[in-house]
Amino acid sequence: MALDRAVVLVSGGLDSCVTAALAVRDCECAFLHVNYGQRTEQRELRAFREIADFFSVQSRLVVAMEYLSAIGGSSLTDFSIPVSHAELHRRGVPTSYVPFRNTNMLCAAVSWAEVLGARRVYIGAVEEDSSGYPDCRREFLDAFSGAVRAGTRPESGIAVLAPVLSLSKKEIVRTGVALGAPLHLTWSCYTREDVACGVCDSCALRLRGFQLAGVEDPLPYQQKPLYA
Repeated sequence: MALDRAVVLVSGGLDSCVTAALAVRDCECAFLHVNYGQRTEQRELRAFREIADFFSVQSRLVVAMEYLSAIGGSSLTDFSIPVSHAELHRRGVPTSYVPFRNTNMLCAAVSWAEVLGARRVYIGAVEEDSSGYPDCRREFLDAFSGAVRAGTRPESGIAVLAPVLSLSKKEIVRTGVALGAPLHLTWSCYTREDVACGVCDSCALRLRGFQLAGVEDPLPYQQKPLYA
């Protein structure tokens, strides 16, 4: 029986890598990566390519969305806005939020899925991040799925899947280890491309996940605080 085809959004980070591992287990996959003028664009692109190589995925596409950088409004794309240090209990939207980014990326993934005849689109959104990022919530993904059904060919039948959405970072790390996902190839830092800073929100969430999971994070860090 032929496997379903799937388009997987792969940023190069921890969550997307584990999502990719789940997708390749069940589907014939194509990997999509987006460059949008983020601070660590080249390092994330390297991680994407190495993860795709690891999984032997030949069908891959890199899409340029520099207009997200031109629009601005995020410390990831506007270098005049400093990247905040981690405040894991902070409420509200952090400066690293890129306005409506996931929607833009998902739209590209759905477009490609229609062309490829893929029945699934995977995204590594995690609700643990949702207090800061409104486009990482179940409510958003359900609404977007409705738009996909309304806006694609009736026979396309594309499902948008976020298999790690309800997991904690600890659970994501443990899932990745169980699947043999290449966590050592991933990159999560918002600010640096040589060694991870260890103090931005993304580094802190990642480090806390590894610490709570009892697994050593394989990435090099400039600072490595205890967040658990």
